[in-house]
Amino acid sequence: MPAISSILAILQNHDKPVNWQQFLSEVIFTFDCSTGTIHFYDNETELLKLQAQQGIPEFLLPKMAAIPIGKGMAGIAAERRQPVEMCNLQTDSSGVARPAAKETKVEGSIAVPMLLQGNLYGVIGIAKPVPYDFTEEESNALLKIGEEMSRYLREYDANGKV
Repeated sequence: MPAISSILAILQNHDKPVNWQQFLSEVIFTFDCSTGTIHFYDNETELLKLQAQQGIPEFLLPKMAAIPIGKGMAGIAAERRQPVEMCNLQTDSSGVARPAAKETKVEGSIAVPMLLQGNLYGVIGIAKPVPYDFTEEESNALLKIGEEMSRYLREYDANGKV
């Protein structure tokens, strides 16, 4: 299992705001991935809004800017409130991955809801350029990261700092 203590420390240091782009890069590196996204849940629009991304082709960004709950891997992870994983996104025929997702050229991918006390704060997704099954330990580590991200967002939102 990847050592996630340095990632959690970023969220627990409340002296400065989190740079979500750098944070995502750290998560991608820690899990030996090439691509990733962070979407925050917008309560008003009930959409997942793109906060940070790495490795997503430019032409796909408009389709990923706002994701409805229940659509695509991120939307389904948010709806089910549990990780959604694919060993090979390129060969998926389940309909979970949206057709445009195949344009990312990634294969092993996972989308994990950011939850705290049952409340949805967003979804973090990472992927590898090769077929891959994320382990239960990796999935649990990502859930822990998502929980800590949610705690950070709840506290900073309550203080008007996000």
